[in-house]
Parts: sequence; structure tokens; C-alpha cells
Amino acid sequence: MIPARRSIRILAGALLLASVAFSLSACGLGGSEFAGGGTGGTGISTGAVSGYGSVVVNDVHYNTNAKTKKISNGNDNSAAIDQELFRVGMVVTIRYSPGDNNAREIEYRDNLKGPISSMSSWDNTFEVLGLTVVVDNGEAFAKLSPNDFVEVSGFVDSAGRILATYIERKMQTPRPPEESEVKGFVSGLPTTDNTFLLGLLPDGSAPVVTVFHATAISGLPEGLENGAYVQVTTNDTMPSGGRITGTRVEILPPRTGFPEKSIVDLEGLVTAPPSGSGNVLSFAVEGKVVRTEEATVFAGGKTAADIQRDARLLVRGTEAGGVLSAVNIIIR
Repeated sequence: MIPARRSIRILAGALLLASVAFSLSACGLGGSEFAGGGTGGTGISTGAVSGYGSVVVNDVHYNTNAKTKKISNGNDNSAAIDQELFRVGMVVTIRYSPGDNNAREIEYRDNLKGPISSMSSWDNTFEVLGLTVVVDNGEAFAKLSPNDFVEVSGFVDSAGRILATYIERKMQTPRPPEESEVKGFVSGLPTTDNTFLLGLLPDGSAPVVTVFHATAISGLPEGLENGAYVQVTTNDTMPSGGRITGTRVEILPPRTGFPEKSIVDLEGLVTAPPSGSGNVLSFAVEGKVVRTEEATVFAGGKTAADIQRDARLLVRGTEAGGVLSAVNIIIR
């Protein structure tokens, strides 16, 4: 549970600075042909929050009640009000009951948190801990300044950048020291200098940051492997020579990892273009392999030919052997 004092401090900041937290999520995308709930197994929906009553994700209303477990950045906040905990634009994962839309668990984890080290107004991007964030909204970008300490949630594109759907400015400068966090996939092992590479795509093809760690770091599991999804905590404000020093490393489940046979709604960006022929294709959403079949239904008159690199889309399908077999696709 987040300590009450910290919760009040963040809430007070948001009230005093109305523009501190803002959603960059697309609006007016139209209705979905999807329906929540599975006929068997686990139902999982991952996407940006777009509204309430109780929580709307991927165009579906998921009901919350006293039994719903609500997790925010690893903290159990089950007693919190939906609108206060899960803001519009935050990318969350909802696990719901078979046969209905009752949310058993809603989990939010940001992509990264730290000070803005540099900004580029010509393409509305900024860097945090050596990773690039794209702000697809000029007005929102103008509210940010170098050294602002921000929390970012969004989707990863094919270049390994975060397309922000939610940004919260925690503090403006001057600010007291605060730990920064970044999540990503491990690559580059083995090394002999207590380092590994950290990037936002699982195949290590995207830009990466070198993470130095001491063997005595609490929480660093033995046998860290390439492809592991981890959260790195650091006191650094920016990479030095492309490297940050981790004070803590924790293995987390990636938001694109789903149990076998689960029914999945996945929103994200196409990070690997389609291969195959006709309507039978394979492509990737944030590194997650998606397969279409002849029977896959495309909404709004779209076809498999409309699946392009960095297109934002919503896939509904079934997890089978590490591949998401698509039943429906909505291209945003």
C-alpha cells in the first residue's frame, strides 16, 4: 500500500498544478466489435484507459467492486477509487472473469520514471535515462521542461521509443533527489564487467542502455538471462557514457506475456511488419508475435494490407504456444 503521506503529496500537486498530469490517449476512436469476457480460461485485456464506469479499456467496460484487486506500480491499492488510481491514458492490464466483464485484477505499471535530460521541439521528443519518449501532442509537450521529474506510460514503437499516452510531472525543478525507474528487456549477456543491456523490445534490436550492477544488489536474481523483463532502479539522472548504475534490479512479468489458452485483448503498436501472404500473416505488437488467419475479422473495412509498421491497433485472440492467434483486429 502506498503510504498516505505520499499519496496526499502527489494528489495535492495534481490539484495545485492542473496541467501536471495529462492524458495523451487517442479519443473518438469509435465503438469496438469486441466484447469482454471469455467462455473459458482467463480473460486479459491490455491497453490504455479511455474512460470510467467502472474502467473502460479497449472499448469495453470492466466492472469493479470490493473484490477487485487494484495494483499500481507494485503497490496494492484495492481500496482506491478507480478514477483516482487509473487515469485516462495509463496502459493497464485487466484480468477478468470467464463469461463476464467483472475485473478480478487491474494492474498499472509505468514504462519509466525519472528526470527529463533533454528535449527536442522539432519532433516533440524527450529523453529519460537515455530512452526516448514521443509526445504526439504539441500542447502537452509545451507543458514540460528539462529536469522535470516525470512518470510515463505508453506504447513502444518499432524504433524502441515510447509513444506516451500518459505523462505525470511529479516535481518541477528544483527538486530533492528521488529514485528513477526504467523497465525493459535484458540483452547482451554474458558479460564480464557486471553489466547488461536494457531495451524496450524483447529482441534487443531497439536502442539500449548499459546497466552496471554490483553482485550484492538486493533483489538481483541469480541466473539473469537474455530476454528477461526487469525493472532497474537508479539514482542516476542520465546515462554517463551510455551507462546507468542500478541500485536494484527486479524481474517482472512483461505485459505481453499471457497464460496459455487465455483470451486476450491487446492494444499496441506494430513493431515488426507482417510476413506471409494474403490474410495469413505474422507480425509483432511490442515484440509479441501475432498471427492472423483467413477467418480473422478486420473492423471498419480494413484488411491485412493495412497492418503497417507502427500502426496502432487492437488485437483480440487466443494465446497458443507463445503466439497470439487473432480473431478480430481493429486498426486505429
